[in-house]
Amino acid sequence: MNDTLTGVSELRIEGLGAAGDGVAHINGQSVFIPGTLPGEDVQVRLSAGHPELISIVHSSPERVTPPCSLFGECGGCALQHLSLPALLEWKSQRVIHALTAAGFADLPSARLFQTKPGTRRRMDFAIQRVPGAVIIGLHRRNGDPVDMAECHILHPAIFELLVPLREVLGSLGALTGRGSLMVNLLDSGPDLTLQTPAPLTSADRAKLAAFARAHNLSRISWQDPKNQGIETVAQSGAVREEFGGVAVSPPPSAFLQAAADAENAIVTAVLDGLPSLNKKDVTVELFAGCGTLTFPMSEKGRVMAYEGNLAAANCLKAAAGGRRVDGFHRDLGRQPLLPQDLKSTRAVVLDPPYAGAGAQTFPLAKSAVPDIIYVSCNPAALEKDGRTLWNAGFSVIGLTIVDQFLWSTEVEAVIVLSRDAKRIRRESSRRSHNDLFRSDS
Repeated sequence: MNDTLTGVSELRIEGLGAAGDGVAHINGQSVFIPGTLPGEDVQVRLSAGHPELISIVHSSPERVTPPCSLFGECGGCALQHLSLPALLEWKSQRVIHALTAAGFADLPSARLFQTKPGTRRRMDFAIQRVPGAVIIGLHRRNGDPVDMAECHILHPAIFELLVPLREVLGSLGALTGRGSLMVNLLDSGPDLTLQTPAPLTSADRAKLAAFARAHNLSRISWQDPKNQGIETVAQSGAVREEFGGVAVSPPPSAFLQAAADAENAIVTAVLDGLPSLNKKDVTVELFAGCGTLTFPMSEKGRVMAYEGNLAAANCLKAAAGGRRVDGFHRDLGRQPLLPQDLKSTRAVVLDPPYAGAGAQTFPLAKSAVPDIIYVSCNPAALEKDGRTLWNAGFSVIGLTIVDQFLWSTEVEAVIVLSRDAKRIRRESSRRSHNDLFRSDS
């Protein structure tokens, strides 16, 4: 912010920024004000630093009382003061804006899904030893972790572990300062990956093994902060998660969709978006992980699944035996599939990381693949990759938007793209028929 913007001003909030802060304009400059909503008139003290919200003169009808007493202190949620329907609408508009900016027009009506509170089954915690205690929680904005004494997004099975976890972590000699704890709630139980500043002692390992037994944990692993190597400290039995009825054994810290109901919504959207397949048709899946989409898709046809993480790729391959799945370990950033690798492919499904598909996008666009299903977790990356696909002649014929990170700014979307002229005409005709039916009724 320009140093000349000082003093107290009354501003109109015109929108929300990517971080969830209200956006106002003064003297041609954007001002970002946390805790404000579009349409509100607010009184703000402006200085060379961050603007300070003094009061809300006129509040938005979408403003609600945040359910969590830690809101504003804990950095896990940015928009608890916005009603859930309005939050879903804002996230939907972020995706639609990204697609429009990429060049796509005449977008289909989006199917919308929003997960429920208390269903988050994956969380990366910060942990920190302080005098007489251990903090487990999320970082405040640009600050220290806030102890999670309350949470309205976490699955109860994870939240209820936090109290005994503070006790056992406080007894570890390896926790000399700050560390991290990743928890996946699998079908077989909570799966924990711990990172500490110092290596675990034999006494630490014994305490963690006893803790795992006492709390029916699936597994506890330790990650070396220096070389990122992971070793299993305790395991009570088979580590198991089902994807499409197929049991897989995910490695520590494996990617898992944040909520089970959101995973179901994403899988359903992908399956619905696949073209009609016959026995000879091949679907290529890129960034396949441990098989979240792979195994449900294999019920419709053969899937060739590529994954860059070796542990995840081995997990997928181990579960693929006897099924219409071929799993491959391949770094698609360094060694993308080329157009000739895709010449017999009927459809491509990709679920890229936050940064997008990267080097894989251009050969995919240059290939002859007629149908693509893109699972996005970042509108900015979607816009960049989408522009390349639009230039290659693709149209959007299906769109599902999934809010599985409640009260955050994050949004998932499943985009069905095609450059098959017959399929595009068929989908356009179906949409026109549905619009006519709705207008008649």
